[in-house]
Amino acid sequence: MGAKTASSACPLCGGSKTQGTTTFTVELGFGVVVARDVPATVCAQCGADWISDAIAAKLEGIVDDARQKHHMVEVTSLA
Repeated sequence: MGAKTASSACPLCGGSKTQGTTTFTVELGFGVVVARDVPATVCAQCGADWISDAIAAKLEGIVDDARQKHHMVEVTSLA
């Protein structure tokens, strides 16, 4: 999902979207990756969130690294 402009309406509920942060989690089967403070566009009404392609690429790198390390729990912050 690409980033949306902060002034556009949420396609799910019609609420207003603003810049904020979210928590991203991935279940790897053998463990879990949690990335906190991920920059995102967030709906003020329903809480749906969208991350930019650049942030998604960073998260993909974090998940790939955790997969290689085979950690049961990997917690990081993008702040």
